[in-house]
Amino acid sequence: MRRLRHAKIVATLGPASSDLATIRALFDAGADVFRLNFSHGTHAQHQERLELIRRVELETGRPIGVLLDLQGPKLRVGTFAAGPIRLGAGAAFRLDLDPAPGDERRVSLPHPEIFAALKPDTDLLIDDGKIRLRVEACGTDFAATRVIAGGALSERKGVNVPDVLLPISALTDKDRRDLDFGLTLGVDWVALSFVQRPEDMQELREIVQGRAGVMAKLEKPAAIESLAAVVALCDAVMVARGDLGVELPAEQVPRIQKRIVRECRRAGKPVIVATQMLESMTQSPVPTRAEASDVATAVYDGADAVMLSAESASGHYPIEAVATMDRIITEVERDPHYRDVLDASLDARDPTVADAICASLRQVAALLPVVAMVTYTRSGWTSLRAARERPKAPVLSLTPNRDIARRLALAWGVHTVHLNGDVKNVDEMVSTGRSTTQAEGYGRAGDAIVIAAGMPFGKAGTTNLLHVAQL
Repeated sequence: MRRLRHAKIVATLGPASSDLATIRALFDAGADVFRLNFSHGTHAQHQERLELIRRVELETGRPIGVLLDLQGPKLRVGTFAAGPIRLGAGAAFRLDLDPAPGDERRVSLPHPEIFAALKPDTDLLIDDGKIRLRVEACGTDFAATRVIAGGALSERKGVNVPDVLLPISALTDKDRRDLDFGLTLGVDWVALSFVQRPEDMQELREIVQGRAGVMAKLEKPAAIESLAAVVALCDAVMVARGDLGVELPAEQVPRIQKRIVRECRRAGKPVIVATQMLESMTQSPVPTRAEASDVATAVYDGADAVMLSAESASGHYPIEAVATMDRIITEVERDPHYRDVLDASLDARDPTVADAICASLRQVAALLPVVAMVTYTRSGWTSLRAARERPKAPVLSLTPNRDIARRLALAWGVHTVHLNGDVKNVDEMVSTGRSTTQAEGYGRAGDAIVIAAGMPFGKAGTTNLLHVAQL
């Protein structure tokens, strides 16, 4: 089974998609990677879902990626003595460490790290930005604020501090337990929430130790200020537009989304565009026209993948949502101008042998009627550098490493086949490339393929060989 498109689909699993039949239907409809959202559900539920994914993988014979999405720090106000309150614009309101239930004048904010970082004129956003408070005075245990935008406020609502670099780790104790559990299960990707600085990704990378790909969820303005450094320490990136749209004006999010995608494409790191892509399909069997355009924009920009959250996890139409996204991607990639947009946005390559080989792959595929670009890889590096070129021909990635085969399910245009062992010489490389190309349905006798690999065989990171062959 192979996809007739290049951009990939990430589908979140949840109450609406937790049985074998539904997960198989989501895969058949177009899901390439499944997301396990550890903000919800128990370890037992996530383990069951992962085991079902592996059953689907066994049934279909296709590598399927599994993404563990860590919850990250959740900053919330405390409780109210008499239920929800209403804050009027211009009113004074105090936040403090006192655990006593709040009222119209104050509420607990049990996060001393926030008070330690606050300054006068800092804004606090509550309940996804619906309420905005401006700090007038503050200390180590309180903040006296003025209501700028008011409204109803109930207990345990989230707090965002968009203009402040908070002195906290992106990994909570819960995240560390979840991470250890997920790595034991064998997830393929780990996404870190609340990334503020490159050091957050370095901390995660040191814990994971190569057992999974590490992904930064970019949802904090501070991370955008250090974008290149954060991307350099990632294996992939998620544009988490939900919190990003809370902490930044909505009109800035499209520009920042494009900037992140460009930076990831320049670096050759897979990038997912996420949050509310087909939000109306949680309740409706069809998307809005604006949502279809939103998905299409991400595809035109060259994003590796687009993601469904509540649409597939808890919505009424999970399979229809994946199928709709599949159709939108396919329609965009049929547009004759799609290639013009991708080609115009291709950044300069790195001055390395691997990039020289992959640039040549792309040129050969553009000049000759090549049905597939075959890459041999142990680490995934060759396939990712080939995918960075956004070539016309599909990238048929052959690897003896099953974990890498699953990770590459996220990468643009890459169709990975897990080999039983390494190829040992050029003749075996060409023979295996030919037979796999035909077996996977990419070509038939007489068609041309172009092959990239590294010599000596079996050594990661040595891409230095290009070979054109005929089936």
